[in-house]
Amino acid sequence: MKQMTRRERLLAAVRREPVDRVPYAVWRHFPAVDRSPAGLAQATLRFHDHYGSDFIKITPGSGAAVEGWGCVEAAEVLPDGHRACASCAVRSADDWKRVRPLDPASAPGYVEQIETIVRMGFDRRIGDAPVLPTLFSPLSLARKLSGDRLQADLREHPQLVTDALEAIGETLVRFADLALREGVSGIFYSIQAASGSVHSEETYARFGEPWDRRVLDSVRGRSMLTIVHCHGDRLMFDRLASLPGDAWNWDDRATPPSLAEGKARASGAVIGGLDQWRTLRDGTADGAIKEAEDAVTQTGGTGVIVAPGCVLPMNTPDATVAAVVRALGGPLKPIPGIRD
Repeated sequence: MKQMTRRERLLAAVRREPVDRVPYAVWRHFPAVDRSPAGLAQATLRFHDHYGSDFIKITPGSGAAVEGWGCVEAAEVLPDGHRACASCAVRSADDWKRVRPLDPASAPGYVEQIETIVRMGFDRRIGDAPVLPTLFSPLSLARKLSGDRLQADLREHPQLVTDALEAIGETLVRFADLALREGVSGIFYSIQAASGSVHSEETYARFGEPWDRRVLDSVRGRSMLTIVHCHGDRLMFDRLASLPGDAWNWDDRATPPSLAEGKARASGAVIGGLDQWRTLRDGTADGAIKEAEDAVTQTGGTGVIVAPGCVLPMNTPDATVAAVVRALGGPLKPIPGIRD
């Protein structure tokens, strides 16, 4: 088969057509530099230049999406590379009233993400790889904004939370529009609210899913690759699979469904196959290669993008990830300086 570009390969995977090689991707946080647009852009590009993923996911600091409403990141970096909120913006029910739509062209957290996109936009290292910024769903951000009090406020002050979700959702629609106008190819949309360990299905259906549809619908026809990242366990997978996306990513090695089952239930590509903790961080190169091969076997090599279920942990051995890239026929380059 003729060699494909990364874009062609990904589009073929979404359409479940044959590919010249199975596409793959890895991504991670860069906490040492992610508060600097220039630093994050360069770290992301060096990482991509090394591993050669078929798409580039921009992973900003965890507080970037909520900083404009008053959340403050902690200094401690957690094992997966993100920082929790040290101070939440919503500490009483009345605080939801202060959550207003933001202008991503000027709001703290969002304007830095746009600058990162602009700085990356003309770099030769991108090559033919689509670039995707990360967006968190409105209900996911409401939890970041309020911490443990969200469940009580959803029960006792549902209208206040609903009004805030409206403001958050409008901000995300504006950000996605601006990012696409600045040249990104799609979006990586993370939903941390459709897990039975976080919300009931009734709660997600009422407060989460409607805005997920609105945000995802807003990029239809403009995003060549919309990835729905299904975060957590006990996933409401059939609801997630019905959303308007192109590819679905979840921790298939840690929680149902399997890649094969997910492919049968979703309409586009499935993304996964690699356990980022037990295999990529703590396992062996041979074990990681076997997982990648099993992902291809489960799916017949079509409609699949081999990847971890979420971000790579901070101390993931390069040799393990590199072995997977080689096994899949990817363009691995020996570039130093990808570590913090």
